[in-house]
Amino acid sequence: MTGILIEPDWLVTSGTDEPRAGHSVRVLGGRIDGLGPAAEMRAAHPEDRVVPAGGRVLAPGFVNAHTHMYGVLAHGIPMTGAPTDFWSFLEDFWWPRVEDALDVEMITAATRWACAEMMLSGTTAFYDIEEAPFALPGVLGAQTRAVEEMGMRGILSFEATERAGSDIARLGLAENVAAIEAAATGQSPLVDAMMCFHTTFTCSPSYVTEAFELAAGLGVLTHCHVNEGVHEPRWALENLGRRTLEHYRHLGVTGDRMLASQVVQLSESERRILAEDGVRCVHMPLSNCEVGGGIAPIPELLADGVTMGLGSDGYVNDFYEVMRGAFMMHKGRLCDPTVMDARTVFDLATRGGAEALDRSDLGFIGEGARADLQLIRADLPTPLTAENLVDQIVLWRNGSHVTDVMVEGSWTVRDGELVTADIGELAAETARQARRLWERS
Repeated sequence: MTGILIEPDWLVTSGTDEPRAGHSVRVLGGRIDGLGPAAEMRAAHPEDRVVPAGGRVLAPGFVNAHTHMYGVLAHGIPMTGAPTDFWSFLEDFWWPRVEDALDVEMITAATRWACAEMMLSGTTAFYDIEEAPFALPGVLGAQTRAVEEMGMRGILSFEATERAGSDIARLGLAENVAAIEAAATGQSPLVDAMMCFHTTFTCSPSYVTEAFELAAGLGVLTHCHVNEGVHEPRWALENLGRRTLEHYRHLGVTGDRMLASQVVQLSESERRILAEDGVRCVHMPLSNCEVGGGIAPIPELLADGVTMGLGSDGYVNDFYEVMRGAFMMHKGRLCDPTVMDARTVFDLATRGGAEALDRSDLGFIGEGARADLQLIRADLPTPLTAENLVDQIVLWRNGSHVTDVMVEGSWTVRDGELVTADIGELAAETARQARRLWERS
């Protein structure tokens, strides 16, 4: 079987490995078949198609471990006044004006646009949380078809909640089960699904337990937002007698099958629970600041050994900007320039996200890994070395420097242009659906 040999100037296999000059990567059947010095790889595989990538860095594609793809439709939405706190953001704005007004047509357009935006800036895999109670049932099926059309790798879920009534609550869990069962058939090789519910203040203890039990029976993770701001831990303490993660431990659901996003406002007890119980976590540095939630104690959690990925939260999808946020804000918070170094941040954006999502085959370049790759322009004004390469990428590259993207061995971006769809048509349809949302809400 003929493979593809990609020959960059530099190869970055992961954030923790030393970058390699003059090495190439062989792609065969959607996976990495091997890597090594370019001359040796050519000699070993003389029939392979060679892809010259001079002046560029080959790196693993980013894994966006938490996004809300429909969020693009709310960019710039007219507002008479800004929310005063996180609760007012949800109750007065996000729920009534965005989530409750969404339909399948809007979500399909937003999904296709977000896939394009992410791939054009080097992201090859994502986990999406759909929040549209009045688009049930069938919304995840529509999203699956849109992701397949775009050629991207996705994990989908519906954020089940009891806030919109018992009928919607039942439909939310059933939507996740149907998507998980459909993914298990393998008919959509790029699309998987997982269980998801919202928070303690929109889901009763019995509902939370049911979600975890369904997920356990289906062999998937269960996701929930945790302490995005001060509201949830205060609410949990006042109404449940325990802080959020203390409540989940009391229910017996904390563990390595739990994916907790945000984890911003944590007590010492909750930090210990995340570490001791092996809860997987995702950090959203930019959106946490945008909603006034705070800055999560990520360096401390990493020191505790917590599995951690990065997410855009559907806010800014260029993962280079997300990485820079994670790189800089913790240094400022702790007044310590040594924390969250570039290699740590790059690892969170790639292998960390894959590990958070329980995908050991993503987020790095190595034999047997999925061929999810990005080529990045290396035309920086200062010399690149093995010691400074990852720092240069994290600090001085962005999505505009990504020239090519491969997902499962197929090119989805070539020479900076989207291969799988017309970007102009996607933009026009997204704008049309955004106008519909704004008018409806």
